[in-house]
Amino acid sequence: MFHRESGVFKTSYGADMALYPLPVARWTVVVLLAIFAIVLPLFVHSYYLSILNLIFIAIVGALGLNILVGYTGQISIGHGAFMSVGAYTAANLAVKLDLPFWLTLPAGGLMAALIGVIVGMPSLRIKGLYLAIATLAGQLIIEWTFNRVPAISGGAQASIEVPRPSLFGVALNTQGELYFFLLFFAVLAIVATLNLMRSRIGRAFVAVRDQDIAAEIIGINIYRYKLMAFAISSFYAGVCGVLYTYYFGIANYEQFQLVVSIDYLAMIIIGGLGSVLGTILGAIFVTLLPIAIRLLVESVGVYFFDAGELSSVAASLRLIIFGGLIIFFLVVEPEGLNRLWRNIRNYFRVWPFSY
Repeated sequence: MFHRESGVFKTSYGADMALYPLPVARWTVVVLLAIFAIVLPLFVHSYYLSILNLIFIAIVGALGLNILVGYTGQISIGHGAFMSVGAYTAANLAVKLDLPFWLTLPAGGLMAALIGVIVGMPSLRIKGLYLAIATLAGQLIIEWTFNRVPAISGGAQASIEVPRPSLFGVALNTQGELYFFLLFFAVLAIVATLNLMRSRIGRAFVAVRDQDIAAEIIGINIYRYKLMAFAISSFYAGVCGVLYTYYFGIANYEQFQLVVSIDYLAMIIIGGLGSVLGTILGAIFVTLLPIAIRLLVESVGVYFFDAGELSSVAASLRLIIFGGLIIFFLVVEPEGLNRLWRNIRNYFRVWPFSY
């Protein structure tokens, strides 16, 4: 049996509220950090490092959306728009003012947070499906603005080319160099979210999600915390957009359209609402799924379709599978991949007994 809690005694509130109170959990985190920081960069091909880089970027954005939807219960379909706000803010500052990434990145997050608060103001009066429609309107308005205002989006095709970030005068051009850059922000986002949810603010978010009227009765200012959730979520989205822009070297509104918002919503639903681990699993799953579909279509689809049709078939199949998975997890396992992992963990924790 795995007696993870056996012999572990806590003598203070600080020990009980520790981020990783159990020794096995702390050692697991240390081993994972060693694998991701040392082993993978040395022995993994650059193509697979590029996939990991995309996963790191997705984790940052998905954590922000889960803070809003999973922990606070405020539905949003405009996450991609907040990412574009951060992306264009950083791109303009980097190109026009030649500012370094350690200034453009927080600036992009703060600008996205400001826009997020404005878009989130309807949450003070409406919720549920009506709030989702309001955030969808925000997505469309922001897309239209970037597409029609050349002063913001760079003119033709609404694109701004951005130089890769540099650290101590060295440009981060290779996948290996960008890997450490993006890994740092992914770990920072994970630790920040875990600590946020253990704080008074995080507990207030959960109270608003579970029963906002009861939360207001016990003294929680639900309007303040709803707007705060939108601001924090949008800040994460803005940082994600900045990372995305630096990684690809270009800011373009087509990278942050409605389908991107749906992708991030799929990440937190499939991974598990209100769970940091579920968010990570969902980001990994949704990032790898299109790659797996493309490889499957390229290997099997040649027997059924023409070569020119394979890309459109892969795109259509991706949408079908995404929609099916969202419906499946909402009906069969609302808590997503995180719940499946907990079932496996609990099984081995009490093995060979069934209780």
